[in-house]
Amino acid sequence: MKKNKIIYWIVTILFGAFMIFTAIPEVMNTAESVAFMDHLGYPAYFNQFLGIAKILGCIAILIPGFPRVKEWAYAGFAFDLIGATYSVLAAGGFDVQMLFMLLPIGLMLLSYVYFHKMMKAVRVN
Repeated sequence: MKKNKIIYWIVTILFGAFMIFTAIPEVMNTAESVAFMDHLGYPAYFNQFLGIAKILGCIAILIPGFPRVKEWAYAGFAFDLIGATYSVLAAGGFDVQMLFMLLPIGLMLLSYVYFHKMMKAVRVN
């Protein structure tokens, strides 16, 4: 149980940090993030919406408790990361740099799996 908790928190904090660091330029609507969204074909206002949603999702997964809210946050992150990967593929084709997306997707999946391991251990006890 303790090992699972340690792994969960390390992976979840790393994933949350990644998502917050990508959300900050979106919320601030920086020129680079607006240009990137424009390249993908999305309007500029969508940028701030995604940034705020990411920050709220990070709060949800980092605050203990609220398992149903965490489920929704993980679902939102899955849609965000898979949608972002697909959008980049659709707008510009495959690029080797896209393999970097495996890192946040992997962290999200690990965090989700260990969240459920911890929930299962709590239900057993």
